[in-house]
Amino acid sequence: MISNFIDGLMNYQFLQNALITSLLVGFVSGIIGSFIILRGMSLMGDAISHAVLPGVAISYMFSFNYVIGASLFGILTAVLIGYVTEKSTLKNDTVIGIVFSSFFALGIILISFAESATNLYHILFGNVLAVRYSDMVLTAIVTVISVIFILLFFKELKLTSFDPVMAKAAGLPVKFFHYALMFLLTLVAVVSLQTVGTILVISMLVTPAATAYLLTNNLKIMTCLSALFGMISAFIGLFFSYSYNLASGATIVLTAAVFFVIAFLFAPQKGLLIRRKKEQSI
Repeated sequence: MISNFIDGLMNYQFLQNALITSLLVGFVSGIIGSFIILRGMSLMGDAISHAVLPGVAISYMFSFNYVIGASLFGILTAVLIGYVTEKSTLKNDTVIGIVFSSFFALGIILISFAESATNLYHILFGNVLAVRYSDMVLTAIVTVISVIFILLFFKELKLTSFDPVMAKAAGLPVKFFHYALMFLLTLVAVVSLQTVGTILVISMLVTPAATAYLLTNNLKIMTCLSALFGMISAFIGLFFSYSYNLASGATIVLTAAVFFVIAFLFAPQKGLLIRRKKEQSI
């Protein structure tokens, strides 16, 4: 089974593209996801990953690159949620639920006009084995942009994540960093469509980061661990997807979930079993 996977990597270009793209998605999702969960923006990530669907459908209908349409709708979603939240008395989670469910429903209707149900399945749940070279290059570009941004503004992102009030008092443009992260989140969601699909992309953004959060209190270490867990999950998930002809997005996400369960139970300081053992010894 392992030998078949290795032989496939040596002989098939599509599998090589799938592996590289999966590793890149796992890496960049882990990095961005670390700041998403620290800011309590997991629901926003879910909203954007679902709301890009109408953009994908419109791109298919008018025969232009789906990245353009999906990115525009992702950014529109973030701006619209922020605007309605500011201009109404509704809570943020309520606005997110309304906007993302409406956009997602619109996307499903548009997809039904644009493409077949099979293609809708791939968009929703991913098909990494169908990744093209252009998709791999695009994922690499988004990864580089995200890493450069995080490296340049790591201190500012750290402060605005942990204490936005102090960051604002210190003169930092809190809203700029918020919407910059939303933009990067949108790009990651878009390039993840082929790998894990629009429904499961939130899992790749949240699960590796949550696993890393349980293992350390240091943000730099957490970000590195999150990226590592994302890449390992992508590799193992792709292996099972190729070997057993399973849905690629589902196998990658389930692999990430297994790592989370292990950390949840056995993390040195925050693990459930470890904490119970300490409580019993007191």
